[in-house]
Amino acid sequence: MNIDDISVIDIDGNTTSMSKYKGKTLLIVNVASKCGFTSQYKGLEELYEKYKSQDFMVLGFPSNEFSNQEPGDEEEIKSLCSLTYDVQFDMFSKIEVNGENASPLFKYLKDQQSGILGSQKIKWNFTKFLVNKNGEVVNRYAPITKPVALEEDIEKIL
Repeated sequence: MNIDDISVIDIDGNTTSMSKYKGKTLLIVNVASKCGFTSQYKGLEELYEKYKSQDFMVLGFPSNEFSNQEPGDEEEIKSLCSLTYDVQFDMFSKIEVNGENASPLFKYLKDQQSGILGSQKIKWNFTKFLVNKNGEVVNRYAPITKPVALEEDIEKIL
């Protein structure tokens, strides 16, 4: 399986294929509105604005899996992202990132890049996956890693 074979649902409820992002560098993040790391939306948007002209995209996937930190529906999530953080990058419908009902995209990402000590499980919100233009997952970053700290790695693969 390849990342381009996976379908996802955007925040407006439309099914779209990840092949839409073929040839782009991607930063895929599981996000939440009520998390201690929620302010990272600002840094993610800054990365997107800085590199979007070089075919770089940030993709945000809300998840309520960790301490119910994403309790709202898609409209509430969209509103928070727009009004509070002026998010312009692509956002998607709420998903699960672990367990039997995990999104096929996150199953794929975890298969390609396991976490610390080989664990595949996502430990918290704002885990980040960097995907190159060929659809290969080149790195996985912990929730505490601030978006600005990814710039060097992003620049290397743009």
